[in-house]
Amino acid sequence: MKSKRMVVEDSHKRSENYGVEKKSSYSKKILSGIELEKVLADNKELIEISKIYIDMVFSAVMDNEFIIVLTDKNGCILYIKGAEENASKLDCININVGAYMDEQNIGTNAMGTAIKEDNCVQITANEHYIEGLQSLTCSAAPIHDTDGKIIGTLNLSGRSNMKHPHTLGLVVFGVKAIENEFDNRKINNILTQTYNYMESIIDNLDKGIMIVDKDEKIVNINSFGAEMFNKPKESLLHEKLHYILPNMGNILEELDLNKNNIIKDVKFKHTSKYKTRLEFKGIRHREKTIGMVVTMINEKEERDLKNPTGAFWTFNDIIGESAAIANVIINSKIISNSPSTVLIQGESGTGKEVLAQAMHNYSLRRTNKFVAINCGAIPMNIIESELFGYEDGTFTGGKKGGKPGKFEVANGGTLFLDEIGEMPLDMQVRLLRVLQEGRVTRLGGNKEISVDVRVIAATNKKLKKEVEKGTFREDLYYRLCVIPITLPPLRERKGDVEKLIEYFLRIKSFKLNKRIPEINKELYKNLLTYDWPGNIRQLENYIENIVNLDGILSFDLREESDDKLSGVISEKVINECCYERYNEFEVKEGDFNLEKLEKQTIKEAIKSYNHNMTKVAQALGISRNTLYLKIKKYNIG
Repeated sequence: MKSKRMVVEDSHKRSENYGVEKKSSYSKKILSGIELEKVLADNKELIEISKIYIDMVFSAVMDNEFIIVLTDKNGCILYIKGAEENASKLDCININVGAYMDEQNIGTNAMGTAIKEDNCVQITANEHYIEGLQSLTCSAAPIHDTDGKIIGTLNLSGRSNMKHPHTLGLVVFGVKAIENEFDNRKINNILTQTYNYMESIIDNLDKGIMIVDKDEKIVNINSFGAEMFNKPKESLLHEKLHYILPNMGNILEELDLNKNNIIKDVKFKHTSKYKTRLEFKGIRHREKTIGMVVTMINEKEERDLKNPTGAFWTFNDIIGESAAIANVIINSKIISNSPSTVLIQGESGTGKEVLAQAMHNYSLRRTNKFVAINCGAIPMNIIESELFGYEDGTFTGGKKGGKPGKFEVANGGTLFLDEIGEMPLDMQVRLLRVLQEGRVTRLGGNKEISVDVRVIAATNKKLKKEVEKGTFREDLYYRLCVIPITLPPLRERKGDVEKLIEYFLRIKSFKLNKRIPEINKELYKNLLTYDWPGNIRQLENYIENIVNLDGILSFDLREESDDKLSGVISEKVINECCYERYNEFEVKEGDFNLEKLEKQTIKEAIKSYNHNMTKVAQALGISRNTLYLKIKKYNIG
């Protein structure tokens, strides 16, 4: 370390080389006006932090003849604290805000030399280079930022006869306090940024994350988790866990008993097709559980394992409040326990099997099997053995010991015959006999087996017309149609479409472990007004496609045969700036080319958003992948 004498000598040499006048009493550079305002603005944080500790140092001096000066990294005075009479005395040598105290402008002094030496220093009397400062003693130390770079100096000045080594110590104390405050602020900023970054990551996870404190209050929950509860995120914060997850017991107490984690499965009503696996992990401090992290993952239920009866759907799963569907539900509940055969008629995709399962689960047969068979999907030479079974040795390669048919398997339960209108005429005869007698005979056997089966048949055909054409037996028709139920098409229950869209958005998002996407208003309006010839199944499939691609479809519905549907989901809401730019296009006769307009729109959007592809995609209402495909297609540079 250099001696005090060497520090002063080196500084004097530099001052002489800078051409500083010894007879001077002021700095060669003094800022004012806009220039000074800019410097003060650039150092706003330094001034703000330093003022707190300058007051502390000033109160510790115990002498009102000292002043404290704060400069920036270049030596420009930013702030002066001291008795007014002392400040006025210093005006004669121009030590005021805006004056530069660096060696180049005013020669050797504590502030300028501290910057040059990057060390604390005390300069007294004629150790100053210019005569105007030689009546003073000044103690200064450089202030560093968190990276170790000089950002300013703190200086304590008084009359030269008041020199004391403790004054330099006070300055160093003040500087350390200022630097610590900068360190703390940076740490807090880093923590805030890290927290925000982690929040962003957690909020975009395809699983629910929930933080619960020691009082079982929800401290935080990500968007996906809130969607699982089908509630706004804000309404869940500070809610008690047992209010939203009843019958869970005291999880915190269980975790406190040295359990690393606890796994439980629940099923939410609004996602009845899926179970949610909850994993609770304790947050521990000094061997005490002070909270927990809850991870929530949706998993599709294994029907065979969890639902041995084979019927999964209930009346609660039938979405809709329109009069048309409400009447169907009421009547179906009334006849659920009847042993009479039911014929459900309705267009494809209206939910005939869902209704059949709901009737089974509502009936006293719900503890027994629900067996479904699609009469139109099984080859003619197999359907007989499927329905009635076969004895050992009936077929080459057949199952040893024979095999029971669907009627036997469904004994005590329900047999659902889907697409009954596709059943071959010769099979219709055998089916009629079983329905009349309640007994079956396996192929290759002669033993009649009594069965107690409630039969529900379904068809999308007009069976009366099939009877008239001779493709369906009249006697079987009347045997099946003891209790006829007609499911209305979706176009006759328009009031239910909104609820169905909401429902499918939820369950498809859970199924795909994705967040529920936003659908633009124009698209949503078209979804509500479209007739949906494929009914609920068509709507369900389109919503799944939308969820897969975060709010758009992967295909152009303009290529569909139904012209009305062509605009349902292919229309996009384009940002207003893009619409404004459309008006600027010079459109001439013959220029109405969709691809040309699309290319131009994409180019303008890219320009408007300065090549921020995420914002461009959002403005155009398409995914980033689709955007990049179109950029490649149109060779947009």
